[in-house]
Amino acid sequence: MKTDQSLMAAQGALTPKQIVEELDKYVVGQKNAKKAVAVALRNRWRRLQLPDKLQEEISPKNIILIGPTGVGKTEVARRLAKLAGAPFMKIEASKFTEVGYVGRDVESMVRDLVEIAIAMVKAEKKDAVLEKARRNAEERLLDILLPKKPGFSEESSDSSTREKFRRMLAAGELDEREIEADVEEQGPQVEVLTNMGMDELGMNIGDMMKNMFPNRKKKRKMKVKEARTVIEMEEAARLIDMEDVKKDALRRVEQTGIIFLDEIDKICAREGAAHKGGDVSREGVQRDLLPIVEGSTVNTKHGMVNTSHILFIAAGAFHMAKPSDLIPELQGRFPIRVEMDSLEMEDFIRILKEPENALTRQYEALLRADGVSVEFADSGIMKIAEIATEVNRSLENIGARRLHTILEKLLEEISFEAPDTSEKDIMIDDTYVENHLRGIVEDRDLSKYVL
Repeated sequence: MKTDQSLMAAQGALTPKQIVEELDKYVVGQKNAKKAVAVALRNRWRRLQLPDKLQEEISPKNIILIGPTGVGKTEVARRLAKLAGAPFMKIEASKFTEVGYVGRDVESMVRDLVEIAIAMVKAEKKDAVLEKARRNAEERLLDILLPKKPGFSEESSDSSTREKFRRMLAAGELDEREIEADVEEQGPQVEVLTNMGMDELGMNIGDMMKNMFPNRKKKRKMKVKEARTVIEMEEAARLIDMEDVKKDALRRVEQTGIIFLDEIDKICAREGAAHKGGDVSREGVQRDLLPIVEGSTVNTKHGMVNTSHILFIAAGAFHMAKPSDLIPELQGRFPIRVEMDSLEMEDFIRILKEPENALTRQYEALLRADGVSVEFADSGIMKIAEIATEVNRSLENIGARRLHTILEKLLEEISFEAPDTSEKDIMIDDTYVENHLRGIVEDRDLSKYVL
C-alpha cells in the first residue's frame, strides 16, 4: 500500500547536501558518516516514489559506524531521526541475550519503537485538535461556573451572564477562583515484570488489568487555571481516534523507523577467545538479531510490524573486536561501514565554539539565570581544548565527553557561588583555566578521578 503524501514529504524535504548542512550545526567533522546517513535517508524517500511492487524489493542500506566513544556516533543518528521526523530508538546491543538466557528479547526493541511512534503520532494529532479541545474545555468550565438550574430553560439573562464569564475566563480574571470539577481518575498502575521473551504476556496482563479497573470520574477541587489544563487534555484525548493513531504509527515505524544499535562490538565472539560467562550467548544474540535486521514480522500489542524497511544504524568502538568478527550473515546486512575520525585539539575548539548547542553556550545561559554573565575568551577555549586533548591522550580517550568533565570542574566554584556573588561579569581566559585546572592536570593520580 502506498504511504501517505505527508510521510513522503517529510522524508524528501531535504537533499543529502542539506541534511549534511543541518547535521553540521550540531556535530563537528565526521563528513564520511554524515554523507552515509544523508544518502541512506534520501534513499528512503526515493523508494517511496516508486511503484508499490518495486518498493517492496528495495531494502534499506544499514550502516555500521566504527569509532571510539565520544566522537558523535549517537548524535549523528539522533539528529538524523529528528530531521526526518522519524520514530527513533537507541538501544545497547549488550542488553540482549539469546533465547534461554535471562535478559531482553531482541524483538522488544521493535515493540519499544512502536510505543515511541504512538507517542509521536498522538502528540501530532493532539496539536491538530487542540483548538477544538480548548473550546470544549471552555464550555465545560462555564457549565461548572454557571450551573443550570434544574427544571428551568435558559433565559436571555443567563446567556448574557455566560458571555460575560466567557470574556472574564479568556482574560484570566477567573484563574484564581477555586472550583470543583469532575476529572478522570487513572486506574491502579500495574507493572508486570516478565522474563525474556515474555514481553507480550506482560502487555496482555497490563491491558487486562486496565479493563478490570477502567478510569472513573472523581471530583477534585482546584483553581480554574489548573482545571483548564486538565480538562483541555481530557477533551483532546477524547477527540483523538486511537485506531487512526495506531495505524499511522505502525506505518511510520515500518516505512521510516530508525533503530540505533549501540555497542554492537560487545556481542562479537572474539577470535580465539574462550567461551565463558556472558560470552556464551553473544553469537546467539547475533543470530536472534539477524531476522529482525533482514526483515521479519514482529507481533506487538498494537498490531503486526514488518521490519524489512526499518533503517538499522549500528555503532561500536571495535577496540577488542572488528566488524569481521560478527557472523557473516549479520555482516552482510550492514553493507555500509564508516570509520569515524578521532577528535584532535582543533576539533575540540570547534566543538566549544560552533554547534548551536555548544557547551560554552549552555553554561553561559545557565549562569545567566542567576544574573552572572560568563564569557569564554578564545584563549580560554584553546586552553580547555589543549587540556582535553592531553588528558584523553594520557588517560582513556573518551572523545568530546572529556569536555563535559573539564568544564564542570572549571565552573564548579562559579556555579556554587553564582546566586550570592557580587562579581557578575566573569571572563574565562587561558589564565583563569590555568589557575583552576593546573594542579589537577599535573597530578596524574588526581586527574584520573576528577577528569
